[in-house]
Amino acid sequence: MTAASDLLVACLEAEGVETVYGVPGEEVEDLLFSLRASSIEFVPTRHEQGAAFMADVHGRVTGEAGVCLATLGPGATNLITGVADAELDKSPLVAITGQGGRERLHKESHQALDVVDVFEPVVTWNAQIAAPETVPESVRKAFKLAEYEKPGATHLELPEDVAAAPVETASVDATPIFESEQVRRPDPDDASVERAASVIDAADRPIVLAGNGAVRTRAADHLRDFVDRLEIPVVATYMGKGAISDHDPASLMTLDSGPEGEAERAIERADCVIAVGYDIAEHDPQAWNPDLDTAIVHVDHEPAEVYRHYTPDVELVADVGAALEAVGERIPAEAHSLWCADRHDRILAQATSPPTADDPISVRNALPLLREAMADDDVLVSDVGSHKMAIAQAFPTYEPNTCIVSNGLASMGIAVPGALAADQALDSNVVAVTGDGGFLMNAAELETATRLDCGFTVVVFTDDDYGLISEKQVEHRGESTGTGLGNPDFVTFAESFGIEAHRPGTWDDVESAFAAAVPSDALSLIEIRLAST
Repeated sequence: MTAASDLLVACLEAEGVETVYGVPGEEVEDLLFSLRASSIEFVPTRHEQGAAFMADVHGRVTGEAGVCLATLGPGATNLITGVADAELDKSPLVAITGQGGRERLHKESHQALDVVDVFEPVVTWNAQIAAPETVPESVRKAFKLAEYEKPGATHLELPEDVAAAPVETASVDATPIFESEQVRRPDPDDASVERAASVIDAADRPIVLAGNGAVRTRAADHLRDFVDRLEIPVVATYMGKGAISDHDPASLMTLDSGPEGEAERAIERADCVIAVGYDIAEHDPQAWNPDLDTAIVHVDHEPAEVYRHYTPDVELVADVGAALEAVGERIPAEAHSLWCADRHDRILAQATSPPTADDPISVRNALPLLREAMADDDVLVSDVGSHKMAIAQAFPTYEPNTCIVSNGLASMGIAVPGALAADQALDSNVVAVTGDGGFLMNAAELETATRLDCGFTVVVFTDDDYGLISEKQVEHRGESTGTGLGNPDFVTFAESFGIEAHRPGTWDDVESAFAAAVPSDALSLIEIRLAST
């Protein structure tokens, strides 16, 4: 005989899970001991939100669902922000929460909430495991739906009496369900391919809008071939950064890039937008199609959202890479000659020009030095705030999934736990970039990182303020209120964890700190105090 918690863990092993991030609790005791006896490492985190962000970023960088665990009540509710972030950013994640015994769930009870109901609005699929024999089907469904295109978050609740219940090992219901074959995404239909090729070929100024799906579906190679063959410029959403290399003359970086808004002006001038893996939640299409006069070719695994300013002329609902290959073959090579190629050089020059000694200490000025210290395939995980906007607009990205931002939910606090997960999952160097506001939200996960012997770099831009909100208030009202912060000494704070820390005061010091820390295998923190404005 074995317990249902043992069976659940065996199912996780069958899914290839190697790590579960979470916070222990009484109601998940059986599950924790089952994990201890397995090949899976349980990583205790300092907060459930940190655990969810770790699972979120693991899913983003690997394409395989990250797993987070919490107990009932406050443990479950603390997971929700990170789980919702994964759902809106299309990151595969499976959340598991404990629950009290079923005998007390019909009445008011200590810490008991209807967690399945609470999670319902923020996940793709969600269920309570109400009987031991349903464990294999429930786990397989949770992973299948989390990892299917478009991916997202799923949730399983395991009541403690179900977790401890015996399972007859000889029963077919006591064995994991193994994925027999990856679900194949459909090829594009020929009529839609012909129509898309016709619309693109007829355009004078087509442009590719590369979204999250261009990176997430591993379609970057096909997109690069498509762009290279047809010589069509590319502008990316924040989450589409790296779909093509910003070294490529076709790249205009992101929609907000350029010293004079060159990328935005290019997409406004375009008479055809080829939206590749684009979700309208990434960037409102009203900004680039205000007059509804731009032809749109939608290339994605799901039909386009219904929105007045995003009504495609053609929808290629298919495997993104296969669709791009099929359309590209129907259009004459070099058909469009990078009609705005001159803008690439201006955009990239601004993004890579190092600061002079007299330039103020700012995020924008620091980014070229950070980019120089990082290899093309190193990974930057950005928190949310004014620094994220600078990174999205002016941090050149050369490979897919090497600039991780929270954009759908846009949640602060993701950088440190996210960098921890990326460091564990990848061989590349990892840098977490955060402001002082977002950093302290999950700074306790530095202890988790030291316990795991992680080696990544944390860059904290300090201005004692929720800076992005201040900027918007000043823009709207001429002044700001309710945004000021106080901070500890971040160098001393980091050193209290045994972490090497620096506070460079000049651009030469900043450059030296980046050059020493980023390639290192050590965990380090660099605080950069921003100049007053």
